[in-house]
Amino acid sequence: MEKAKRSSEEQTGEGRGLLHTWKGYSYSVTPERLPLPRPVLQVALGAHHGLLLLEGGQVHSFGALSWRQTQVPEHSPVLETALSGQCVVFVAAGSLHCGAVTEDGGVHMWGDNSAGQCGLIGLSTVPNPTPVALLDSLPPQRVPVLELSCGQRHTLALSAQREVWSWGGTGSPVSRPHKVEQLAGRHVLQVACGGAHSLALVRCLGPSDVNRPLMDKCGQCHQLLYTMTDKEDHVIISDNHYCPLRGEYVHEQDSSQPAHPLQTPPSDPAPPSTGSSDTTAPPFVSEAEHLAFGGDSDPQSQRVNGAAPAVVKTSQYPDKQEVNDYLKRLSHHSEPQGRKGLHALLVPSSGGPSLNSLVVSCASAVGERVASTYEALSLRRMVNMYLPAGLSRSGGSDSPLEQDSGQAKKSCSTGDIQDEAGGPSRRLSLPGLLSQVSPRLLKKAGRPRTQAVALTPVGGACEAQDSLPLLHTEVWSWGQGQHGQLGHGEQQDRSQPQSIKSLTNKEVVRIEAGAQHSVALTAQCQVYSWGSNSSGQLGHMEQPSTVPRLSKLSEGIRVWDVSAGDSHTLLLADGDCIQPILYYSGQQVTGGPEESLDTRERGGAYTQQPVLLPFCMNMGYVSSVCAGGQRCAALADHKLLSYTASLHELASAERKFYCKLCTVKTQIVRPLLEHESVSSALGQDSFTLLQSLAGRFSVLCHLSGQHAASLSSNLRLRQDLDALLFPDHTDLFMDCYHEYCSILCNFQVMGGFQTLTKPSIDVFGKSPELLQRFAECSEENPTTADLLVALFYLPTLHLQEYSRLVLKMAACFEERSSEWRRLQDSGALCEAAALKLKRRRKEAEYTLHFWKSFPGKMTDSLRKPHRRLVCESSNRALSLQNAGRFSVHWFILFSDALVHAQGVAPHKNPFSTHHVFPLATLWVEALPDDDTHGLKVITPEESFTLLATSSAEKAKWLRCINQAVEQALCGGGQDGSGSGSWEPPGSWEPPVSRTASYTFYKEGRLKEASYEGRWEAGKLHGSGVLKWTDGRIYSGEFSVGLEEGYGEFIAPNKTLQKNDFYQGSWKEGKMHGLGTYRYASGEVYEGFFQNGTRHGHGMLRTGKLNTSSPSVFIGQWLNDKKSGYGVFDDITKGEKYMGQWQEHQRQGTGVVVTQFGLYYEGAFKDNKMMGPGILVSEDDTTFEGDFSDDWTLNGKGVLTMTNGDFLEASFHGEWGSGIKVTGSYYKPHLFDPDKDKTASLKLGRLCVRAEDKWQAVFQGCWAELGCSGPGQGDTPKAWDHIAAALTSSQQLVKDGCGPSQTPQTLSRSHSRTLGSLEVVPQLQGPLTLEHYQAIHQYLMKACETPLHPLGRLLEALVAVYRMTYVGVGANRRLLHQAVNEINSYLSRIFSIVRFLFPELPEEGGAIPEPSQTTEKEGPSEGPLESPKPMRVVSSSGLLLPVLLPRLYPPLFTLYALDKEKEDDVYWECVLRLNKQADLALLAFLGVQQKFWPVVVPDATAAPGQRAQVLSSAKDACFSSAVETLQQISTTFTPSEKLQLLQETFEAITLQVQALLQQDFLWSMDELFPVFLFVVLRARIRNLGSEVSLMEDLMDPCVQHGEHGIMFTTLKACYYQIQHEKIT
Repeated sequence: MEKAKRSSEEQTGEGRGLLHTWKGYSYSVTPERLPLPRPVLQVALGAHHGLLLLEGGQVHSFGALSWRQTQVPEHSPVLETALSGQCVVFVAAGSLHCGAVTEDGGVHMWGDNSAGQCGLIGLSTVPNPTPVALLDSLPPQRVPVLELSCGQRHTLALSAQREVWSWGGTGSPVSRPHKVEQLAGRHVLQVACGGAHSLALVRCLGPSDVNRPLMDKCGQCHQLLYTMTDKEDHVIISDNHYCPLRGEYVHEQDSSQPAHPLQTPPSDPAPPSTGSSDTTAPPFVSEAEHLAFGGDSDPQSQRVNGAAPAVVKTSQYPDKQEVNDYLKRLSHHSEPQGRKGLHALLVPSSGGPSLNSLVVSCASAVGERVASTYEALSLRRMVNMYLPAGLSRSGGSDSPLEQDSGQAKKSCSTGDIQDEAGGPSRRLSLPGLLSQVSPRLLKKAGRPRTQAVALTPVGGACEAQDSLPLLHTEVWSWGQGQHGQLGHGEQQDRSQPQSIKSLTNKEVVRIEAGAQHSVALTAQCQVYSWGSNSSGQLGHMEQPSTVPRLSKLSEGIRVWDVSAGDSHTLLLADGDCIQPILYYSGQQVTGGPEESLDTRERGGAYTQQPVLLPFCMNMGYVSSVCAGGQRCAALADHKLLSYTASLHELASAERKFYCKLCTVKTQIVRPLLEHESVSSALGQDSFTLLQSLAGRFSVLCHLSGQHAASLSSNLRLRQDLDALLFPDHTDLFMDCYHEYCSILCNFQVMGGFQTLTKPSIDVFGKSPELLQRFAECSEENPTTADLLVALFYLPTLHLQEYSRLVLKMAACFEERSSEWRRLQDSGALCEAAALKLKRRRKEAEYTLHFWKSFPGKMTDSLRKPHRRLVCESSNRALSLQNAGRFSVHWFILFSDALVHAQGVAPHKNPFSTHHVFPLATLWVEALPDDDTHGLKVITPEESFTLLATSSAEKAKWLRCINQAVEQALCGGGQDGSGSGSWEPPGSWEPPVSRTASYTFYKEGRLKEASYEGRWEAGKLHGSGVLKWTDGRIYSGEFSVGLEEGYGEFIAPNKTLQKNDFYQGSWKEGKMHGLGTYRYASGEVYEGFFQNGTRHGHGMLRTGKLNTSSPSVFIGQWLNDKKSGYGVFDDITKGEKYMGQWQEHQRQGTGVVVTQFGLYYEGAFKDNKMMGPGILVSEDDTTFEGDFSDDWTLNGKGVLTMTNGDFLEASFHGEWGSGIKVTGSYYKPHLFDPDKDKTASLKLGRLCVRAEDKWQAVFQGCWAELGCSGPGQGDTPKAWDHIAAALTSSQQLVKDGCGPSQTPQTLSRSHSRTLGSLEVVPQLQGPLTLEHYQAIHQYLMKACETPLHPLGRLLEALVAVYRMTYVGVGANRRLLHQAVNEINSYLSRIFSIVRFLFPELPEEGGAIPEPSQTTEKEGPSEGPLESPKPMRVVSSSGLLLPVLLPRLYPPLFTLYALDKEKEDDVYWECVLRLNKQADLALLAFLGVQQKFWPVVVPDATAAPGQRAQVLSSAKDACFSSAVETLQQISTTFTPSEKLQLLQETFEAITLQVQALLQQDFLWSMDELFPVFLFVVLRARIRNLGSEVSLMEDLMDPCVQHGEHGIMFTTLKACYYQIQHEKIT
């Protein structure tokens, strides 16, 4: 019944994951199919048993399961129930033990455990799968595992961190898993266990790994990995560190031999023989030639062994200084001619900078000593010979077809050998004396080096993709080696991993280990085998091999999976058809009982080379093979029309393609590159192109190899579509083909293949059968150039194969499914790419034909690799309008330029001149239909009209030019590759506005300047960068060819050798608007410009002194000169001038203050104090009269003393240095005490009025609103200007190019503020309080951001105010001017606000308040006043809350200076009176006793409880009122201070009402003493300044209301405290 079912299944082809097993290779062998409930994913075979991993993670066992407690039939698979509930993803079988890896990385082991191979302690047999923990570091952490490999008596595990763990073994077995420290830090890809040896597939070190410092100590035994031994005449540096792997085979050592090398410092004498446990020290230089080259060495194979990650250097190997010291010591014992020879430095081949630099440093020291001896030999060249290929040179042979010709030679020094490829030994030696170097060595060292390109990408872009398999690999081996199974060219055991040099860079992708032999499979489908060949299992010779050799397979057989058993090897390969075939090499198994390995070795039939298994064609599509013991197994699918069959076809095609590319690279590309005549024949440019072409060919070849290896792995692991590279990484392949085809077409256009004809004949002969065999050229009698073209275009034809196979795979899925769609999209991309590459090849051939047809100097100058011909007018299809009668014009349209050649006919060479118009900056438009068929061509510097012969020609040229322009803008004009998109553009209309680069050539402002940026119809328009040849650079916005908008400008100052730098606004090519100019001299101007000069408000900082400027001017400029009102701070003199200017000179009225307290106000002329003025000194001595120069009195005047005496006279002389006086002295208080001369003197009469200050600042704001003057404009247009300013400023800040702005400047709250400013308050009908509040809110937000014109105005006013009244300007006599200046700000800003909101009433106007909301309204943000039926509108109430907080620091400083004496007296009284207790102070102030608080709230007790006021208590009475009043110093505006004053009175009233328990109305006589107590207890330091500020800036509408009375009370308290006396 079962047979019928299987037969039916095979006939219908529905079988999937079917398992076939057999023994031997004879024709009589028939594979057996094991019945299983589910498809098999993986099979593992041991000596007499096997493991099966089924879909769903189930594990079945079959065969002789001797460890099970119950016997089971050998041929019936049994489910391992102990693994139920676990999802197993990997199984492995050893000789008599088993292993499984679960989905979470856990390890389960069972079977024979006599050597600890199951990783468990105390059990000789493990009957059922048991978890085994891999623990790493302290505290112990479980290490997840990816895969296992089981040998005869040991086990290897590969962790998720790509580290190798080991347990079991012979000799001294270890049951606990331990990490293989020698491979720590290396990226291990696969592990394999043989009978008693181990293999590891390791990724080669990349550039980042090679540059890492070396690990000095072993992570397992903490011994030094590198040791240095000082001999009599040489130094040995050894890496022969011995550390047994505990679970690996360990060779029993002689007890007399040390376990570790002796470690002696360089200065100590060394014993006669030192070394490691398995090697002895070599005789000096006797094998130097062999060590260095090992025969015909290949530099490519001279690599660096990997080392562990770095730790801090603590080892004793010498640095350069130690070597030099050692040489000095040697010089005292050496003979004159150095007959004893120089020391040899033996360097371990562990790739890292430490040892490499050591070689170089030693070589440098040695070179100085032997310069006279080494006349014919360059030591540097010798050192390069010793260095790894990746560090010293590139190139070298990596041919996969090169086979080893014989056994490698042994080295008596290290036991390590070199194969024929020339890999270096583990120790390298610098040469000794010239007499000790062979002639062959000198000959090799003296060979000339030719420039070469590395044809094997190392760590390239393709390999950087995580999803691509690694091809740069190494194979490491260790364990027993008596049969040569370690591959090191010897039959010695290795206790620690050692790299097999001959397999480095062979692109090994899979390794397998048999009982006594090893197998490696390369990406090029080649099989290397080594070890025992007693049964022909190596497949290449009769005797055993100690180095890897290629198995003998027929040509065209491509192996992609291997497996090794006890004495046989099984190969899975591609044949002539898509279906895979099987090859067998090894022992023929008879039908009797299974033989032992020793019995088989004594005789019996076996294969001389791999033989084909004929029954494989009946199995279907075999996806993987397995060998173990004497058995063979294969997993296959019987679905003939399935996804698996399509995948097999794709994988086979890719393997075949990769092998062909490798052969072409090795046999054709490399010989051409290495031929000495190629470089001279091609010339430098074309030879560089050829090198780039070879490099891209190599990258494409490498990518194909990675893809082939990935497909093979996908089949072997039976992965689904998601694991495939192609559907999801099609762009990676397309980009690679795109780059290759670009360089290939460029090389073809330059005539490279024609030039290569002669070198190719030199290399391949006149009948190049090799080229013909690979080129697949369909032409009859093709030339060598044709063959080369066909050969290099061969890879591009593979895209069509990709498309066909991927679409075939898509047909296996349901239409419209996600898998179908992914494959369809990928196939369509391949098809489009193939068509595009075909089109680009035609373009290259068309262009090459053009260059051949029109030779000459002009066309040679136009010939560029990336340039392609589109069309040309040699048939006179196009002419120039208004051309001369005898002129000749030729137009050539290339992919990147339109060439206009012209000359005079008749002439032998009519085209004398030509001009090239780049297409990126060319615009063409068809003129209206007429008889001329005209096309208008626009370029940045000229425009002309082309006339076509017909409307068809006109349409053709218009279409061709537009297409070429569009391609050039997309990037196709530069590399001939189009935009990189595989879809052809749908529209051929190039944009009028575009980004391009251009260099101007005509006379004018822009001659020889280069521009890169935006264009529109031939004009610079948009953002861009303009550079002149003299170093000037403009970067910013353009409009219609001129600088317009925001921009940055650099102008070199040749005198100072520095640059001027401008950053700001431009208009019509000149600096115009707000900007910052940093001069080369160090001056900085920030302000407004007009027509390229400083004009308007601005600030100029000059010089540097202690990181600040010695002088600063801020004020008005006119035509680059100071004119109008301005402030000049001369920091060097300590003077500040505030007044009028004219043409850089002080002219008109002004004020000067100094750091010594002098104050002057009066007239200035010609930059001097000249005319009437007032001078006041620090001690209030005042002079009012005439001046003739700075601080020079000259004429009549009055000098008033501080005591009131005055002198009326004529004064002559400089103030402070002696003055001549002629006049009368008066002492008014002597006869007329009522007369007060000082009272009549008021400052501020001879200075600039507040309304006349900073007019340029306000003019700039009006200009931003689109007004020519204050109020002269249209309100709607002003709002349009505000919207435009906000939008442009916002964009500048976002781009990070605004003045002093960065993209981070706009915070989230700032962005919200800008968003709210887009909503303008809409006023409809009469103005209401709600409308007023909306306007107030808008103004608050507008003034918060400098991007709004009002905010910018406020910033400028704050800057000028601080500039005026900070520093030297903090003079108490300027207080009156400072207050007047604020009031003028308010009135002028209010006029702007009323212009924007015309509905607002004038100053003092009223807005009716809704009566129903009067009771409910709390304190508003406007002026706070007693409730009225009308709200008064004032500039102070609307704008002071916005303006005053910003101006408060300098203003309050002036108040504090002005009230300094009064505040000192007041504060002394406050301190004195506050010493009293509360009740005593209340009594002293005359507070009626009924108002004395008896009890107050207790802060320490529960809420609501009150405490008795004791006679000694302080700060207990009226505490809430005191705290409220203290907050007056934390507020800014008078309205806020008055509000706190009102709350203070309310707090006093509430406490008194609670005390009296009734309503109470105050009288002033009762209230004043209580309030005086609160003021005293509040301890406000500068109360006089606060009172004065409130009085000066208080809103006039509240002066006579309730707030006014409260303020008067506070003011009275201030004066009362000053005059209070304690009786």
